[in-house]
Amino acid sequence: MPPVKRVLRAGVLGTTMALAGLLTLAGCDSGKDTSASPKRPSTRSKTPAASPTASGTTADPSAPAGTATTSPKPTPTPRSDATPTAVKLPPLHAGFDYQIGGAYPPAAGVRVVSRDRSSSPAPGLYNICYVNAFQAQPEERGQWPADLLLRDAHGKVVVDQDWNEALLDIRTPAKRERVAARVDRWIDECAKKGFDAIEPDNYDSYTRSRKLLTADDATAFITLLSRHAHARHLAIGQKNTVELAGLRSRTGLDFAVAEECGEYDECGEYAKAFHDRVVVIEYTDSGLRKARSAFGDRLSIVRRDVMVSTPGSADYVRKTR
Repeated sequence: MPPVKRVLRAGVLGTTMALAGLLTLAGCDSGKDTSASPKRPSTRSKTPAASPTASGTTADPSAPAGTATTSPKPTPTPRSDATPTAVKLPPLHAGFDYQIGGAYPPAAGVRVVSRDRSSSPAPGLYNICYVNAFQAQPEERGQWPADLLLRDAHGKVVVDQDWNEALLDIRTPAKRERVAARVDRWIDECAKKGFDAIEPDNYDSYTRSRKLLTADDATAFITLLSRHAHARHLAIGQKNTVELAGLRSRTGLDFAVAEECGEYDECGEYAKAFHDRVVVIEYTDSGLRKARSAFGDRLSIVRRDVMVSTPGSADYVRKTR
């Protein structure tokens, strides 16, 4: 099983600089799960995945005609704490475990757990359902219509090389709707299983798209997912991508799933944007110490191993202090 995928620092830095003007004007990442799906957060430090598998796809005949466009810059609306009354938000400052690498019985004191969509919720806890919404996982690439895989000017599919995942093409409203329709089916499955929320990964894919995707594309797409999640009475979390946290009221995001925000001094930005409704995963002891020192009495914080492995594995680590 590959290690977790975390936020790429260079991408975050570059995006932060690119968005500075935008944000100023606007005002403002039981039992072992045997699923084949890679389980990981977003992209800080990554280990190369296996070689690509042939997609064998053909163009979707129903695909609308059109070329890539650049959407208008997103303008945040005034911040509001209002969420649909049927949506249950994660508890504040609660015991948390990150189990996207495989489900296992939560430790005593855990009240919130995140698991892959192939798993079942933990009985009696607040359960977050992990889905890879912005990229196609290697074994699922062939299931996507060819024209929904992002391609460069030469027609070559743009791939997140560290994870061998093709980026999905969300450059136009029509394609965003088509990609969202597929992800919505996963959201429906999460709701049917009894999860309370979803965690759509790779919000920051645009930072690895060779400038083919923009922050506007990402926010427009995740807004579609938010609407559908809320319609299914699920909360939706922002996965990393701290530079877009200030747009949360516009996108409809309810809480944050933040990796290594202690290590990289980002927890305060998430805490401010989401009013402390943040679950934090650190992958080093130093990161855990920093997160706990500054936000230990406010946020839900856990230290996991980068493989997010299960108990009994040589790599398994879970600490809360």
